[in-house]
Amino acid sequence: MLKKNLRRGWTTGACATAAAKAAFIGLMTGKCPDVVTIKLPNGQSPKFNIAYQNAGHQSMSAGVIKDAGDDPDVTDGLLIITEIVKRNDQMGINFKAGSGVGIITLPGLPLEVGEPAINPGPRKMIEDNLKKLSIAKNNLDIDIIIEVPEGKEISKKTWNERLGILNGISILGTTGIVIPFSCAAWIHSIHRGIDVAIKTNTNHIAACTGSVSERVAKKEYNLPPQSMIDMGDFVGGMLKYLKKNPVPRVTIAGGFANLLKLSQGELDLHSSRSQVNLEKLRSEIEKLDLNNTNHIELNKISTANQCLSMLGPKKYDLAENVANTAHDVVVKYLKKDDIAIDIMIVDRIGDILAKTENRDV
Repeated sequence: MLKKNLRRGWTTGACATAAAKAAFIGLMTGKCPDVVTIKLPNGQSPKFNIAYQNAGHQSMSAGVIKDAGDDPDVTDGLLIITEIVKRNDQMGINFKAGSGVGIITLPGLPLEVGEPAINPGPRKMIEDNLKKLSIAKNNLDIDIIIEVPEGKEISKKTWNERLGILNGISILGTTGIVIPFSCAAWIHSIHRGIDVAIKTNTNHIAACTGSVSERVAKKEYNLPPQSMIDMGDFVGGMLKYLKKNPVPRVTIAGGFANLLKLSQGELDLHSSRSQVNLEKLRSEIEKLDLNNTNHIELNKISTANQCLSMLGPKKYDLAENVANTAHDVVVKYLKKDDIAIDIMIVDRIGDILAKTENRDV
């Protein structure tokens, strides 16, 4: 209910568009505006304050402070600078990466290897907004250079390196709008990670629910960065994409509680959208050969991880059963013979509780 009141923000692409429009006006008229209005693909016309401007020889730069609204975006507050450089070669618009904007080094993304990580959506948004200006006629032989001074450092907190986008962030945003806590952006990143794996002939990916399981899976299987998929809670979003874009081997790695939910048929593992069925969990425990567990003790179990500490060494047997069942759930959902599924369950400190490999349903 609270999400209805959250403030939306603007993508890096929208900010770069506003900066480009201000810089272009400044280059053509000699005066860079303090505020610009841009047209988004959905028809909205937001205003942006220009926080930076600098005139050069046959060039003008303008900058906008990225406002992600109430979304916890790592790029929030960054200065997005667009420089417009005038050319006279009748070759049209050319996009370049300035400092802090990444370069594509692996195939599988919407841009060719060697291109700046300025996605097609923002490129079109910038071009469309510039072409609408009356002063743009016969004046669009330009270089558009996007710079994010803190981008290289911030990119270490993103997926970019594992996607083969090096030395900076990406300029993103199909709509120009950041919707707080949207699942779409995360699922989109999962899809792009799978695309890169396929294009680089990576035969084994590890889809992990968190940093601990990712660290363990990477070490256990000696996987390269492009094999690692930050799946989070969105196992369903990943599996749905794998149906049409298969990878030969997929390891799903995560904590006991999350993969217990998967074994119970849940494909969205977020705590607000799915819960562990404790009755089913107690039934699983009753199947184990336990000497000191009775009905009263089982009724004391209120969380998935609580039972692990209660079971002692038998926790490995329970985890193995959960892993096997989760494996079968995934295989039956995919209905594909060309994807081998592994399940790995780890505890909170990174010890492997159970692992399935090459299991038949």
